[in-house]
Amino acid sequence: MTTKSRRTPRRTEALSRDVIVEAATGILDAEGEDALTLRALTVRLSTGYGAIYHHVADRGDLLAAATDHVIARVVAGLDADAEPRQALRAVALGLFDAIDAHPWVGAQLTREPWRPPLLDIYEKISTHLQALGVPERALSDAAGVLVNYILGVAGQNAANARALADSKTDRSTFLAAVAARWAQLDPARYPSLRRAGTRPREHDDREQFLAGVDLILAGIESVHRPGNPGSAG
Repeated sequence: MTTKSRRTPRRTEALSRDVIVEAATGILDAEGEDALTLRALTVRLSTGYGAIYHHVADRGDLLAAATDHVIARVVAGLDADAEPRQALRAVALGLFDAIDAHPWVGAQLTREPWRPPLLDIYEKISTHLQALGVPERALSDAAGVLVNYILGVAGQNAANARALADSKTDRSTFLAAVAARWAQLDPARYPSLRRAGTRPREHDDREQFLAGVDLILAGIESVHRPGNPGSAG
């Protein structure tokens, strides 16, 4: 008796670019960038290559579209009427949380800096910095410093979290090990780190990140405060 080979059931509902991007985001979040292939996508969506190619050009286009999708949600969720400093903190924290939830986003943003997501981030931050009193001639430098800090720290935080997950190490266990190592440092060579030996146990990545944002904003405001020589046009 012969048996018929079992075929993968085909999708019955309409396929759209949004549906494809959502599916790609799910793969990226769960398994990382290397797992995103058109083959994996056809399996997840129960469809064929032709249906995928009808909506996206290739894997690069898919990665870019998924990044656009994540960043667009961050930008859309911001309060347009917020005070400039609070608005900048909200942008920073929104990006930090987005990259923490989607670790692949940070790498994609820096890989293709000419695409709309990063341009939208620069535009949003520049607008709020201008409202904060930063003169036009200084906007590019101020925005660059802030964006580089945000993406750099958020990306490193996401990479650390991924490394812990891959090693199946509990975060509290890892921080306790760091604290123990710091406590054993040579007090003559590393007095500050040794004194801070108990702090890693209570370390909060988001709080430390926002502290850095506040330091940068305080510096920008100080330099461009009226009466400061550096604020002259």
